[in-house]
Amino acid sequence: MFTALTRAFGQLDDPRVRRTLWLSIGITLAMIVLLAVGVGWGLDQAQFTRIPLLETVINILGGLGVLVVAFLFFPSLVGVVTSFFLEGVAEAVEKRHYPRLAPARSPGVLEQVATALRFFVVLVALNLLALLLVYFLPLINLIVFYGLNGYLLGREYFELVAIRRMPRQEVRRLRRRHSLRLFVAGVIVAILVTVPVVNLLMPVIATAFMVHVFQRIAEND
Repeated sequence: MFTALTRAFGQLDDPRVRRTLWLSIGITLAMIVLLAVGVGWGLDQAQFTRIPLLETVINILGGLGVLVVAFLFFPSLVGVVTSFFLEGVAEAVEKRHYPRLAPARSPGVLEQVATALRFFVVLVALNLLALLLVYFLPLINLIVFYGLNGYLLGREYFELVAIRRMPRQEVRRLRRRHSLRLFVAGVIVAILVTVPVVNLLMPVIATAFMVHVFQRIAEND
């Protein structure tokens, strides 16, 4: 696991990986700006009261609310956007570390959209769960958070990279057979999610990391 994680971080010097990362962050920021502008315009057009000062306060609070929500979910949004480009990250890892592999199956547009939606649901749900646990279950929050994340993230990233190389039924068989190893890998990814700044790199790092984990499993199975 340590070697796989080290290699995953080492992949950040790959121009293709860096391009994916910066493109995802840029698209996410653009989406947030457009959302903020749209909400600001909507609040400005709507009239909630007949008191000008109160209307101004409502508009300001609405704009601040958008910024707060965007800040809380920014890593998740980056993750969702990045999920459209993770195929390129997996290819870059294979090209550097596994050059003898045959070309992988490229996912279709619908499959990419489904992957992005699945990542969106998982990442947003995990962020909401983290917020709830921090405030309401301070004693067991870490166990629940990392346990659930370990399962979900390990499963999602493994299927993401494995489905490129084998049929879905075989992927599920491997996932069940190596569930403990994938759970540990998922917990490692979950820890990265909770580290500020590093969590922005998490989708790219997790994909590269899981490519190495998958190759080790496939070789030894």
